[in-house]
Amino acid sequence: MIPGKELLFCALGGSGEIGMNVNLYGCQGKWLMVDLGMTFSGNEYPGVDLVFADLEFIENERENLLGIVLTHAHEDHIGAVPYFAEELGVPLYATPFTAKLVAAKLEEAGILDRVELNVVDDLENFQIGPFGIRYVPLAHSIAEGNALLIETPYGRIFHTGDWKLDDEPQVGTPATQAELTAIGDEGVLALVCDSTNVFNPEASGSEGDVYRGLLAEVKKHKGRRVLVTTFASNVARLQTLGDVAKKTGRQLCVAGRSLDRIIQTGQSCGYLKDLPDLVDPDTAMDLPRGDVLIVATGGQGEPRAALARVAEGNHPIKLDKGDVVLFSSRQIPGNEIQIGRIQNRLAEQGVIVVTDRQSEIHVSGHPGRPELEALYSWIRPQILLPVHGEIRHMKEQARLGVASGIPKAIFQKNGDLVRLAPNHPGKFGEVRAGRLVLDGDIIAPADGEAIIMRRRIAFNGVISVAADREGRVEISALGLPLDEDYAGFVEEARRDVAEALKRAGKADRDTRSEAARLAARRAATRWSGKKPQVQVLLLED
Repeated sequence: MIPGKELLFCALGGSGEIGMNVNLYGCQGKWLMVDLGMTFSGNEYPGVDLVFADLEFIENERENLLGIVLTHAHEDHIGAVPYFAEELGVPLYATPFTAKLVAAKLEEAGILDRVELNVVDDLENFQIGPFGIRYVPLAHSIAEGNALLIETPYGRIFHTGDWKLDDEPQVGTPATQAELTAIGDEGVLALVCDSTNVFNPEASGSEGDVYRGLLAEVKKHKGRRVLVTTFASNVARLQTLGDVAKKTGRQLCVAGRSLDRIIQTGQSCGYLKDLPDLVDPDTAMDLPRGDVLIVATGGQGEPRAALARVAEGNHPIKLDKGDVVLFSSRQIPGNEIQIGRIQNRLAEQGVIVVTDRQSEIHVSGHPGRPELEALYSWIRPQILLPVHGEIRHMKEQARLGVASGIPKAIFQKNGDLVRLAPNHPGKFGEVRAGRLVLDGDIIAPADGEAIIMRRRIAFNGVISVAADREGRVEISALGLPLDEDYAGFVEEARRDVAEALKRAGKADRDTRSEAARLAARRAATRWSGKKPQVQVLLLED
């Protein structure tokens, strides 16, 4: 659809889940996209690593799409860019740190010269069609986290991106209370706001607190090798760990390619300038145990990351009994099992594991209730539009906003078309908002036949049946719990299929194939209680 003389909002991702953020604003016949993120796959998509929002709606409107503005460089906000930017064919806009990480992704995909990437390095207003845009720096767990102040003929939108309040941010200078209040004084139609931590009754905490917590924790472990795992993108945390290393007389070592990339990018943008000289893993292992501080990727249990390899003993970094691993990162929902597996492996080796539940070594990058209430009081919007959360998070933020005095809160989810102005704001329609998966090298529907079949095979196994015109039948099965009974099952299934084909006689090929399929499946159910997928090949031509 083409927006008329109105201001519209539509999320294609990130409203209904945490991650995969894709937001659209429509005005005067044109669309603007804010963020183009992805999420990581779970067990519901076997064999898949990456999940994207289905962009069919805006792809059909691409002649009216003016550009993509990126709030910050976390994967759930930029991760889909290299997969869709060229096809969408519109300019990208980002601040320097985000732009450099995006450029690296585009170069790796071989499309850097085919995508227009605009670097906004002065935070001044810029115009994209009917949308006037200004970056507003806010604290977050990455360098250059920004809100967007979007000017339109129908009012101003304050789109928070991911944010928190932090009096000691360590890296960057977020907007002050006075600056945010001044934005509110000029009038804000809608606050489009991060909902992630709405159930947290306390403020998220400061990176300054984490610095003091990590310094105290590392000091406790004199004479021990200390490894800290954190999100590679958290430039402030890397700065903190560099300072802690210097304060405790330790050499700093980093393990993980993503850490190397973030440090290089950060330093090229003016961050991490006073990070101490790094030592490589081999040098770190030759130092006295109490003279090294290691920073490693893998705090979410990623099997190929540095920490998992350290725990399995196949990494140059080695940990022994009495050494310490500090988890300076939050446990992302869904990763509990793989994180626990690594922590148990470390504990089995006598390594001391410390998490943020035991020591103040991590704070969230998202606002708790006190921070949300503070922002409401400064921005004073007419409308609150919760985003970036599961349904329960966004519903709760809508309730909190109204209770805090915001005149109207609009609950929406992926695919809902919301009119913000003029007249009565609210939902007025729906568009397609599904999911896509990166399956091997192919972007495919998340609910496509391949994923559905793979899921069924994973749960129930698969049987292959081959039969010729002489009545010979061959059976093979994978994934059935019939280790000791397999031969007996195959013999009975072969006999059942042969009899079914004989009864089918000279029926058409589809009928005979279905008869063979049912016979094999029923035999499998009798023997195992499972209902496997069955493939039938009739060699009768």
